[in-house]
Parts: sequence; structure tokens; C-alpha cells
Amino acid sequence: MTDEDRSAAASAPQGAVDVGGGAPIRRDAGGSFGPRGDAERRKDGAQNPSRRPRGPVYAALDLGTNNCRLLIARPHEASFRVLDGFTRIVRLGEGLSVTGRLSDAAMDRTIEALKQCRNKLREHEPARMRLIATEACRSAANGEAFIARIRTETGLELEIVDRQTEAALAVTGCADLIDAHSEGALMFDIGGGSSELAWLDFRGGRPRRQGRMAASIRSWQSLPVGVVSIAEKFGGVDVTPETFEAMVAYVAGHLREFKGRGRLRQMIAEHPVHLIGTSGTVTTLAGLHLGLERYERQKVDGLWMSKTEVDATMTALLAMSFDRRVAHPCIGRDRADLVLPGCAIFEAIRREWPTERVRVADRGLREGILISLIDEDRAMQRRAQPARR
Repeated sequence: MTDEDRSAAASAPQGAVDVGGGAPIRRDAGGSFGPRGDAERRKDGAQNPSRRPRGPVYAALDLGTNNCRLLIARPHEASFRVLDGFTRIVRLGEGLSVTGRLSDAAMDRTIEALKQCRNKLREHEPARMRLIATEACRSAANGEAFIARIRTETGLELEIVDRQTEAALAVTGCADLIDAHSEGALMFDIGGGSSELAWLDFRGGRPRRQGRMAASIRSWQSLPVGVVSIAEKFGGVDVTPETFEAMVAYVAGHLREFKGRGRLRQMIAEHPVHLIGTSGTVTTLAGLHLGLERYERQKVDGLWMSKTEVDATMTALLAMSFDRRVAHPCIGRDRADLVLPGCAIFEAIRREWPTERVRVADRGLREGILISLIDEDRAMQRRAQPARR
């Protein structure tokens, strides 16, 4: 079980199970999703009072180069409460950097994971949901064809989002972890096939709502590098110090294209600015730093790590053999060949924009989608309310 698997398991309620069978999930005229009609749902509620509605349910799915992730939640106070979750490493982008296409085996693995996501969506019947696909489907020659296959075989309608939308959703998902006293932050999301960076500048004011945090993005960049593509280019099993430095240099070459690169450096030198990282790479480093015997999301999400702590943890990780990485409870076999390529991306970012601390986020696109959907509905409800005299 990987760190992402443990995160999903921790967020899901105990006793949650997959439910198979039934008609495909389709969007109805009102924008809701579910295989059953209103009369059938009312009958269910009458027979089982515990299933009576307690507010709308929302769902978010993120199909990336490496992972397939689903989160189902209900609004709660200023945020949401997780009802169910699913995460599986599918390695959809395996071989993509070489062939330019999604392989049959990778697509088959992904379809099986998406069928389980479909079952969970049928069980919870969200009022609104957004299902997105990112870099693998975005860059593959057969990406659109695979989206059509998903629709045919699972009934799920996935949307391939552009890189700017991906960066904005990641910012929204992590917004409440940004230090309230900072004047800016550099958020980075290390993915399987690409990595997104967003420079947030609050010197002109900070948005009041988390769902509007993306409005503070001054500059952003999508790097065409991720843990899978770096591993395929340089190798991820036996990584020597020389290989690691070659990875870092390769990523650094892409960072030179960041718009406002020098101005961000100046801001870091003159104002309180910190990094905020969301990815399996950063959460793995956090788990290693804490010496966890098993991955615990509640201890990792929101953790602050100093520059010195990151240096020491990364040095220890670089010294580990592949077998030790496989055996480590915060890494595991599924991530053992990807964690050092991820560290190389992180290290290139740290060297380009050195800050004294980084905040670790075990959250990202799914949370950003949920917050955005809930924020949109709440804004609509406010506009619909009659004005007070």
C-alpha cells in the first residue's frame, strides 16, 4: 500500500464498500448524476431513515499519469466532510514519453480502476461532480480516443483539462495551508507526467474565500516533467549521486522558462514567502522525516519542514538502496522507483527559489474541484436570496 492509498483509506469512512452493477452514470437535465429516479430514492429514504438526504453530495475524480483518485464529500461549515475515497496507482502514462501513446495494458488497468470509481459514485449519487484527466490523456496521441473508451465502458464523462486549469485547481485545494502572515507562496504539484508551479502574490490583498485563491496567481508554469517521465529518461531504481544531479539539471533547464523567475527570487529575498508542495514525493519525505512506521495523513498534511530538515531527509533517501525503499512503509514497491525522480524535481525548485521552509500538503486537485463546486453553489444561493430591506 502506498502513501496515496493510505491517504484515501484514512479519509474514507470505515466499512465503505464498492457496489457493482446497474446502469451507467449519466448527467441528467438538472446536472445531477445517478442511475435511479427521484421516486426510487424517496422510497429508499422511507425504508431506511439513515439514508435520508443531509445536504448535497459532491464528487471529484483526478485521472493522472500515475494515479486514479476519487473523493466524495458533503459540505461542512467552511469546507467539506469526506464520505468516501478511492486511490489506485495505474501508471497510465507508462511508456508514454517513448511512444507518445497510451499502452493497451495501461488503459486496461485504468478502466478497471475507473469501474470501481463508478460503483462508488452510484452508491453515493452526487448532486454535482467533476471528473478530470490531466497530462497523460492531454499529451497522448490516443488520449481523446481513450476518453471515448472510458465513456463507453464505464459511463463516466471525463474532461481533459488544460495545464492552467490544473494549476488553478491545485492552488484552490491547498489554499488554506498557506501561512496567513506570508506575502506570497510558490505552490508546486509534482505529477507523473507534468509538474505545475504557481506563484501567489498577496501584496495587493488576499482573497477572502478559498475558492477564489487562484485569483492571486501572478505567474504559473507547467513543466513537461513528472516522476514517471523522469524515471523513464534517467532510471529510478539505481540512482547514483551523478544520476540525481543530471535529473536536477534537466529540470532546472525547464525552470528557466518560468515567467517572472527573477522577480520571484527578489520577492523571496525581501518578503515572507514559503513553498507549499503537494505530491507523493513531498508527503513521502514528510513521512520519512517524522519516522512514521506507517503513513499517517493527519500527521503529514500541513506539516512544516525547514530547509535543514528537507536537506537531511533527502540525503538519507538518496543513501537508501532500491530494496530498502521498497521495504519502507512510507514508500513501498509502487513508488520505490519514482520517489528519487520526484525528489530531483523538488530539489531543482528549491535551488531555483530557496526558502527557509516548505509546507507539506496531502491534498490537491480533487480537493480543489470539491471546493470550487461547493463555492459556486453557495455563491449561487446567495445571489438567489431576496435582498434585505
